[in-house]
Formats: sequence, structure tokens, C-alpha cells
Amino acid sequence: MPEATMEAVDAYIVGKLLAADPVLDAALERNASAGLPAIDVSAAQGKMLHLLARMAGARRILEVGTLGGYSTIWLARALPDNGQLVTLELEPHHANTARINIAAAGLADRVDVRTGPAIDTLDAMIAAGETPFDLVFIDADKQGNVAYLNAALALSRPGTTIIVDNVVREGGVLDAASDDPRIQGTRALFDAVAHEPRLDATAVQTVGAKHWDGFLIARVTG
Repeated sequence: MPEATMEAVDAYIVGKLLAADPVLDAALERNASAGLPAIDVSAAQGKMLHLLARMAGARRILEVGTLGGYSTIWLARALPDNGQLVTLELEPHHANTARINIAAAGLADRVDVRTGPAIDTLDAMIAAGETPFDLVFIDADKQGNVAYLNAALALSRPGTTIIVDNVVREGGVLDAASDDPRIQGTRALFDAVAHEPRLDATAVQTVGAKHWDGFLIARVTG
């Protein structure tokens, strides 16, 4: 399918099903001005994450990979007034941009942006006995997928939803001989989920403004 057609279909979906959102538009503009890479989820994907969080009745959300806070805003909007979202970002510049975007969205009271290597932050959270999360969204370096999954499990409860982005990689996930660490990390994630008895999972392919990729979606069963 031509990329122009994929993007046109995404635009059709957004035009029909999503309301105009100046706050999110401004967040993307601020990200671009700050020099952040344009690798946020699409608007349709953000709305999907929002709906999944609402369907899960999430009161506590963990996000691994903040970037400029675009997906963070979508997820945080699904929380009740007393809900909390903890989001982890390696780069201080990205985290600071995200804090500005989150504050502009009126969500600073329910979002905690933590800066530093995500696995170190996650280990500290586990050691501190942090309250389990109802939904976890993993969208960080793909080499760390398995470590992030294991940490997510340690910070979950039966019924927690775990979502991982970028699991198809334009079909690259099929290439067992690839020397791309992102593909290796994605394949390792599938293997880990396949052998994890506490997870009930599937993955879906997506096409659109973000081209050909997909999400892995799992539920913690025990």
C-alpha cells in the first residue's frame, strides 16, 4: 500500500472520529521546536491507548519512554481525578519538554516524570515496593524490551494490561539473522512473552501515519 494512502486513511479516521485538540497539536509543535525526534504515536494510536486505559479502569499507569509527553497526555486523560501516571525518560531535555507539555494540558497534578535510565528507575521502584500499576505502556529502546517487560510484571497485579509499541518494524521482526539490535530486542520480547505463563497476549499489525508496525497487548493472569 502506498504511504500516501496509509496516511490518507489515518487522516480520514482522525477527521471522522477524533475531535480537534489544540493542546495535543501544541505539544507536537513544542516537541518539534525543541528538536525532539518525531516518533510519537499517531493521533489514532493515542486515542486507542486512551480508550484501552479507560476500558481497563486504570487508576495507576506506568509509561516507559516519555519523549515529549504526547502519549503521556493521551493516557493521563483516561485517569480519574485521583489517578496517577508515572512516566520514565532517559533524556533530561526530553523530560523537561514533556513536563511543559503535561502542565499545559492541565495534568501536572497526576503525572510524575522520572528522569534517568528506565531500568534503574524500575529497579528502584520494585525495591521500594511501589503500588502495582493497572496499565503499563512500553515504548522505549527496543533492546531493553525484555528487561522492561520483566519489570512491568514485577510492578503489576493479576488483570494488569501491558502494551508494547513497535513490535512489527516494517516486517523486520521476521528476520532472525538481522544485526539490528531493535529487531533482536523485539524478537526477544516475543520469545519472552511466549514463554511467560503469567501473560495472555496477542499482537496486532498497524498501518497508517506511522507506516507498518504494530502493538503487543497482554493481560497479566497471575
